[in-house]
Amino acid sequence: MPTETTTERQYSIGDFAKAVGLTAPTLRYYETEGLIEPHRLANGRRYYEEADINWVKFLLHLKGTGMSISELKQYVVWRAAGDDTIPERLELLKKVKADFLVQFNEVQHHLQILNDKINWYEEKESGITDDPESFRAYLDRFGHHE
Repeated sequence: MPTETTTERQYSIGDFAKAVGLTAPTLRYYETEGLIEPHRLANGRRYYEEADINWVKFLLHLKGTGMSISELKQYVVWRAAGDDTIPERLELLKKVKADFLVQFNEVQHHLQILNDKINWYEEKESGITDDPESFRAYLDRFGHHE
């Protein structure tokens, strides 16, 4: 019975950059920082595989939460060290989450201020209200600060 061999798709740095939404120079920087490790062909050219796409996308999610490059590097080192470092990785992720939630709450607050301002202008423009109150006074009533 013949066995089929499946070969993993190999992405050039340009195709990989498109797949993950980064530039080739950024990928080289990530490589220099030890965040990714491309595979090499016999001639030394870099190539990437599907698992590398998933890894970079995960790194970008972490980066999107505000995780610094140095924290990402530490995470990569601990991940490479194996399951013994799960407690350290878990602690780092919890710290990043706590910091991110502070930022997230600030963004939500900014969005609320923006929505309040839009609503106020829409009500003034449509004649729903003829309240002469300044927007500053309006915000102060709700404990917001412009």
